[in-house]
Amino acid sequence: MNSTPSRSGAQCVIEGLENVGCDILFGYPGGQALDLFDALGRSTKIHFVLVRHEQGAAHMADGYARATGRCGFCLVTSGPGATNTVTGLATANADGIPVICITGQVPTPMIGNDAFQEADICGITRSITKHNYLVRNVDDLPRIIKEAHYIATTGKPGVVLIDIPKDIQQAKTSAPIPEEVSLRGYRPSYDGHPKMVAKLADAINTSQRPLLYVGGGVIASNTAETLTAIARKGRLPVTTTLLGLGAFPETDPLALRMIGMHGSYAANTAIQHCDLLVSVGARFDDRVTGKLSEFPNQCAIAHIDIDPCAIGKSVKVDIPVVGHLRPILDQLLPLIETKERQEWHEQISKWKAHHTFKYAMPKVAQDFCPVCTGQKTCATLPAQYVIERAYAVSEGKALVCTEVGQHQMFAAQFYKHTQPRHFLSSGGLGTMGFGLPAAIGAQFGRPDALVVLFAGDGAVQMNFQEVVVAVEHNIPIKIIILNNGVLGMVRQWQEMFYKKHYSGVILTQTNRPPNERMQGSTGLPTCAAQDRSPVLHYLPDFVKLAEAHGANARRIERIEDVDAALSTAFSDRKTWVLEFIVEPEGNVLPMVPPGKAHKDIVTEFA
Repeated sequence: MNSTPSRSGAQCVIEGLENVGCDILFGYPGGQALDLFDALGRSTKIHFVLVRHEQGAAHMADGYARATGRCGFCLVTSGPGATNTVTGLATANADGIPVICITGQVPTPMIGNDAFQEADICGITRSITKHNYLVRNVDDLPRIIKEAHYIATTGKPGVVLIDIPKDIQQAKTSAPIPEEVSLRGYRPSYDGHPKMVAKLADAINTSQRPLLYVGGGVIASNTAETLTAIARKGRLPVTTTLLGLGAFPETDPLALRMIGMHGSYAANTAIQHCDLLVSVGARFDDRVTGKLSEFPNQCAIAHIDIDPCAIGKSVKVDIPVVGHLRPILDQLLPLIETKERQEWHEQISKWKAHHTFKYAMPKVAQDFCPVCTGQKTCATLPAQYVIERAYAVSEGKALVCTEVGQHQMFAAQFYKHTQPRHFLSSGGLGTMGFGLPAAIGAQFGRPDALVVLFAGDGAVQMNFQEVVVAVEHNIPIKIIILNNGVLGMVRQWQEMFYKKHYSGVILTQTNRPPNERMQGSTGLPTCAAQDRSPVLHYLPDFVKLAEAHGANARRIERIEDVDAALSTAFSDRKTWVLEFIVEPEGNVLPMVPPGKAHKDIVTEFA
């Protein structure tokens, strides 16, 4: 006789979430999810966070997962509620982040009849999730919740969506939660082949110019400490991807910092001259490889990855090692020999000295400037300077989140990343609107951390409504808006590759000429010292907008006010929005232009 009591499908969902360790659930209710919310309201183990837009729920679950290493969870209704999560789910899945999204659905008999708020969310998300379910039998629900968590968190992590029709939520079942999960078609390979690990160790030990190319897989697998030990033992130079930032401390002499389109000159030059490139949890994406036909072929390439489909997908690999990084790196560490490789390190030091991440400080005007509210000294803030000072004021200890754009690359370049899970950013999908809700999710998961969001004035407006969620829950995130009045990265590409034909990038109406007359002229308002209109005409007024949401806020326009503003916000346990008025025409350099090779890296642009 089955001793499991009968309960509704909705109760099974909440029970199942509690069983797999869900402690925070982000979401938004609606008609086809009301039974789920009714059951949720009786839970004493799950803290529910009511977002202001379903996309925010998906991004918060994502940020929570990135910051903690645990699975993130969100719950929404059918139709538009479900479709509003699509961008967030695609963002998480592209970066291998474990998220479970539960959606309500119209009753089973109504599926396919164009019912009110019906959408085929399984069909819509099939290509952007690791797996998804349409539940048709309430007896399957306890098993599906358990399976979903297993699939999301094992192998290469990813997103699992569970679509639950309303009648399934209401139906009764006595089916128990299974103790174990066994899926015949899904058995991730964990232990790397010992012979391949030994072959890799031999290749590293005999190489003269090795280079470790480290990706987000090291952070996902919690193996940063072992990776660092291997690099230091073998005296192996290390470069990281955007999502790998923090996997190896950038303050270490072996660090070449980020590689790729906006990576360091040293990293992009070293990859052209190494004799062994070892990819550890990275996938050779196009932002790193540049022009594939000219990707360095002077070296042997090794690739360690848990996803066998990733190996050889973009570049030819000489030493493939399939498996989880934990057992593989544990096997590899004792096999690595200590070798100085003095000539290689001397050459790398020269490349580091040849070009560093840098920017020009602005000229100071001595005359009256209305932008600086009557001050006699005026200088437009470089965005890079603000990020450098945030690094100094936070003593490099902040958990950094970013939106997507120029500020994202500046945060990668000018904030030195030394710990895993301290840099959260949308990599594969490049999603504007990710950063603010992700920062909230990260702060929920890491309540004692100083969570700092770097955002552009364009990206931050995409989900600014979620600021009120931070305020309501006393989430002390620090939102740093680098306001240049334009869509900065798009403007930079139009400057560099479209002959300064600026179209659709200016975020203020102040003195904006028609797009068809913008050839060769920015039309960008900055300070009166440069004979342009006051920046204070930028819209919206982020200080008023933040205050309307209940957050503390301040606008900063002068260099001498930067540190004090950062110190005040960082030391306060309240939600803060700091709007810094920054140079509209600053560019992110170095840059490997799209479709070009590493040797074509641009370090200066006139």
